[in-house]
Amino acid sequence: MANIQYYDVILKPVITEKSMDLMADKKYTFLVHAEATKAQIKEAVEKMFEGTKVARVNTMNLEGKNRRRGMVVGKTAKTKKAIVQLTEDSKEIEIFEGL
Repeated sequence: MANIQYYDVILKPVITEKSMDLMADKKYTFLVHAEATKAQIKEAVEKMFEGTKVARVNTMNLEGKNRRRGMVVGKTAKTKKAIVQLTEDSKEIEIFEGL
């Protein structure tokens, strides 16, 4: 297992129509480090965003897509996505405000 610090776990937020609908239920979607565990993701969210308390974390591993360029066939990189649900008394995450 890699030695991952909490600031290396969350790569970027996922901004899609479906993830915006989940924000009404205090669920936020992030792209995370491929080797991050659920406990590491929970710790990273609570440390990076003050006043947040994580109720649960759901993760999914996404395989790379096949891409062609002429006769050469390759794959894009594998990614990992996490959906973080906050508790009812938790603060909202500010980076999603106003979207």
